[in-house]
Amino acid sequence: MLDKTSKDDLFVTYYGQWITVYKEGAIRNVTMAKYHQTKKWLEKLVPELKIGDLNRITYQKLLNDYATHHERQTTMDFHHQLKAAILDAVDEGQIQRDPTRKAIIKGKTPKDKKPKFLNQFELQTLLSSLELKQEQGLSLSWLILLIAKTGLRFSEAIALTPADFDFSHQVLNVNKTWNYKEKGGFQPTKNKSSVRKVQIDWQTVIQFSELVKNLPEDKPIFVKADTRIFNSTVNNFLTRLCKKVNVPVISIHGLRHTHASLLLFAGVSIASVARRLGHASMTTTQKTYLHIIQELENKDVDIVMRSVSGLVN
Repeated sequence: MLDKTSKDDLFVTYYGQWITVYKEGAIRNVTMAKYHQTKKWLEKLVPELKIGDLNRITYQKLLNDYATHHERQTTMDFHHQLKAAILDAVDEGQIQRDPTRKAIIKGKTPKDKKPKFLNQFELQTLLSSLELKQEQGLSLSWLILLIAKTGLRFSEAIALTPADFDFSHQVLNVNKTWNYKEKGGFQPTKNKSSVRKVQIDWQTVIQFSELVKNLPEDKPIFVKADTRIFNSTVNNFLTRLCKKVNVPVISIHGLRHTHASLLLFAGVSIASVARRLGHASMTTTQKTYLHIIQELENKDVDIVMRSVSGLVN
C-alpha cells in the first residue's frame, strides 16, 4: 500500500492509507474517529494537493485555512495528527524536507467556557442538595457524589461493578471503562496508569456497601440492562442542580477537576494527585492544573519569606 506511493499521489489518499496501516487496531475507536475526521478536512481543504507539492508554504496555508474554522488548540491537534504521517513520508523519500518545521499555529478566539471546577464551599453546597435516599437505588445523584469524592472519569465510574468495591480496605479498583459513546460494554482504561486503586472514605464505604449488596457482582451498577447511558443526560441533570443551588454550572468532568483542585489546595502532592486521577505522567497533571500550582507557589513564597525573615545573624 504505502510502499507503492509516489510524489504524484494525492496527500489525502496517502493519509488515509497511513491511518489504515499504522493506526487501525492500535488505538481506541474514539481516537480513530479523530484521525478520520482529520482526513475529511483534508478532503475539504486540499483535495488536489499532491505529496510532492507539500512544502512549508502549502502546509502553512493548510493550517491557516483549518484555523479559520477552529480554535488554536484544535488546530494544534490537527497539526500533530498530520505531522506524524508527513514525517513518515519524509523518511520514505516522498517529501524532500519536513514541511511541518516551524509551523505557526493559529485559531479562532476561544468561546467563553464553563468554569472547570468549584471551590470547596460551592461543592459542599452542591452535594448537600443531592437526594441520596437508599430506596432510590443508584440514581444520578449517587453517580455525582461518587465522582466528586473519587475524581474518576465518567467512563470509569459508570463501568464500576459491585466486585470493584473493596470495602474492607476502603478501596475502589479501577480497571475498565464503559463504552458509552457507542453501544455500551466494558473496554480497557484510557492508559496503563489508569488501572489503579482509589481510596474512599468511610462514609462512602457505608453508603455504597448498602446500595450494592444485592446487585450482581459483575454488572455495572449505574447502567441498567439493555439501556444506554449518555454523558449529556448526566450533564443536563448536573446543570439543573447547579442552577438550583446557585453555584457555577460545571460538567460531570468538572467534578473530576474539582476533586483534583481541592486535593492540591489541601497540600496533597502532585505525584499523589496524578496517581489518584490515573494520569499517564505528572506532566499531564501539571499542565491541567497549572493555574492552581502557580497560585500555590505564590503562597509558598509568602511562607518562605516569613520563615527566613525570622532568622537572625
